[in-house]
Amino acid sequence: MLAAVAAMFAALLLAAPAASATTATPDASPSATSPAPGADYRDRISGVIKNEGTPLEGVKITATGNGYEGEAVTGANGSWSIGVPQQGAYEVELDESTLPDGVALAEGQENPRTVTFANTTNITTLFLLGEGIVLQEESFGSLLLERAVAGLSFGLLLALSAVGLSLIFGTTGLTNFAHGEMVTLGAILAFAFASLGMPLWVALPLAVVGGAAFGYVQDAGIWKPLRRRGTGLVPMMIVSIGLAVAVRYTVLFFFGGGTQQLPGSQSPILELGPVSIPRNTLVSLIVSLAVILVVALLLLRTRIGKATRAVADNPALAAASGIDVDRVIRLVWVIGGALAAMGGILWAYYRPGVSFNMGQQILLLIFAGVTLGGLGTVFGALVGSVLVGLFVEISTLWLEADLKYVGALVIMILVLLVRPQGLLGRRERIG
Repeated sequence: MLAAVAAMFAALLLAAPAASATTATPDASPSATSPAPGADYRDRISGVIKNEGTPLEGVKITATGNGYEGEAVTGANGSWSIGVPQQGAYEVELDESTLPDGVALAEGQENPRTVTFANTTNITTLFLLGEGIVLQEESFGSLLLERAVAGLSFGLLLALSAVGLSLIFGTTGLTNFAHGEMVTLGAILAFAFASLGMPLWVALPLAVVGGAAFGYVQDAGIWKPLRRRGTGLVPMMIVSIGLAVAVRYTVLFFFGGGTQQLPGSQSPILELGPVSIPRNTLVSLIVSLAVILVVALLLLRTRIGKATRAVADNPALAAASGIDVDRVIRLVWVIGGALAAMGGILWAYYRPGVSFNMGQQILLLIFAGVTLGGLGTVFGALVGSVLVGLFVEISTLWLEADLKYVGALVIMILVLLVRPQGLLGRRERIG
């Protein structure tokens, strides 16, 4: 069964027509026959030049940094893209002499400007044009509110994966380091199904089902046999690390190292009173909240939910009470896989982009949410993840974007020094 499911996933990735391509970027070449600047490089800086909605062709853009200089000229659709050899900070400059007569940069536009890569292989920078356009600086209150909304969306996204991880830890005691790859798989499958021409309303649910199937296969093929042999938790944790590495580089082999975009990844900005928020971020917030509420009702109001809580609290006593512990654990793996896949899809829209190591990038944040809230407590994972998400986004008001994840982990360490069992954990869980 394990081999059959693995073969199915491999076939899906191979069938995806763009799965092995590098980052999808607009054609910024001056002609159809000449390659885009730095075409061999995975990391790219790109954008679109328009004046009052009309694309401008022939505008020169230069990127300089890390001992490299590249340039591009906008195409007929106004788009440009420059490949760079490595991530880091680059100075991007628009050659104003190449702008059409009577067209100038909007007042307050920074040129040249510095852009920095942060957890993505494609970064976009826009130059606004037009006479009479003046950039308005937002108040600190508006920025704080926008970051708080983005942080809530990111925290709930993390919570989807963290709840599944917490359920698995609560029922089995296993710290699953392959959970990040379960997150990645959801986004990869969504991309593969969409590449096959399926509409989003079919591709995304199928990807979640694929994540659930991966959770089922993991337990049936690996974890249940190890439990029956009495394997200790530390060896099982090491197995999960090996599984994570194996899955990650299997995905890399079939999918490639580039970043791909899911359909609809570029969403419009919605103005909700004083808050400006991308539509995808708002949808992610609503979907995450709805799913978490359904999981909460499932755990609190249904027989299988009560059985799950009983197994998490005391597996031996639950078995003595007539509960099929293996069946409950199998269901937990299925739910955990589905939630992780859903979190991966939302993460792909939030970044935005799908890559082979996207789950690894947020695995520590997922662990931070679970640990901060309390190991093995589902609602603790929810609270901890929301706090981590809020801190990550709000901290960008003062910290560099590259340091925002570090700050969240430091906060987790400080809290655990004061309360080792986490915010909602019980003291007897430790040790």
